[in-house]
Amino acid sequence: MAKVTRDDVARLAGTSTAVVSYVINNGPRPVAPATRERVLAAIRELGYRPDRVAQAMASRRTDLIGMIVPDARQPFFGEMAHAVEQAASERGKMVLVGNSDYLDDREVHYLRAFLGMRVSGLILVSQGPSPAAAAEIDAWDARVVLMHERRDQPDDLVVVTDDVGGARQATTHLLEHGHAYVACLGGVETTPTTGDPVTDHVEGWRLAMRAAGRPTEGRLLQSPYNRYDAYQVGLKLLAGPDRPPAIFCATDDQAIGLLRAARELRIDVPGELAVAAFDNVKEAGLTDPPLTTVSSDRPAMARAAVDLVLDETPLATRRERLKQFPSRLVIRRSCGCA
Repeated sequence: MAKVTRDDVARLAGTSTAVVSYVINNGPRPVAPATRERVLAAIRELGYRPDRVAQAMASRRTDLIGMIVPDARQPFFGEMAHAVEQAASERGKMVLVGNSDYLDDREVHYLRAFLGMRVSGLILVSQGPSPAAAAEIDAWDARVVLMHERRDQPDDLVVVTDDVGGARQATTHLLEHGHAYVACLGGVETTPTTGDPVTDHVEGWRLAMRAAGRPTEGRLLQSPYNRYDAYQVGLKLLAGPDRPPAIFCATDDQAIGLLRAARELRIDVPGELAVAAFDNVKEAGLTDPPLTTVSSDRPAMARAAVDLVLDETPLATRRERLKQFPSRLVIRRSCGCA
């Protein structure tokens, strides 16, 4: 069969090829509803498929959105990427995902690769970003939105949740169960001090402890973010003589590893150890016991990030560059509630 072209669609619809292009690309000029319907009917009848490569070469933009996450194997980032993919699909876009593995050079690699593909924009879940990544962003004419993490730059487009407030709420809830204190399972020593969610979770824990008149010295514990390493940390911590009565984990993945360690050591949760965390990944409701955790509105954050990426309003004229969504505590049994 001969390839169907825009000329074929235009002849069947009784329009020009320019009008067919306006319908396919949703602009740049408006098309009357009746004419648009004739063009769409002709496209369906002929089975026309637009040449996306040619479109990209002509417009110097593709229908792709790039997204870089630290590690899509972690449930939180996997769920975030899925939410972005759904939001992008609603706007007729596709998403390319790259994993930085928490390494600056891999982050720069994907920045160069995606921006070199002329993506419509890029959503970056970063650790900073690094100076090299920031320079790469500034060198390209593309819109980059920082999601989940931020940096102190007034020109950045940022979508985040209330990390400090959510962590403070979770820690306060554990203290209200009557525990003498709450320990915090935070990140590793290299965690950034600004804009990083785990850093903000630790800050929320500190604020709650301070408001309750409880000291924090010696009660901030370090652990990698993934459940496997957190499990090893949990085995050593819970088997030691200074086992805390309650622990707030900076991520659900850490809490999942900690709960596994507690179960293996026959420590009753929440009777002997109360646990709360942050993220509310889907697995949090399936742990034993189900995990009390802080939830962020990932679908709303994903839609906001995609909208910012595709919004062609000049950055200099935008008044709102930071979108912060509220977080809420999801109470289950690990904290001691029925």
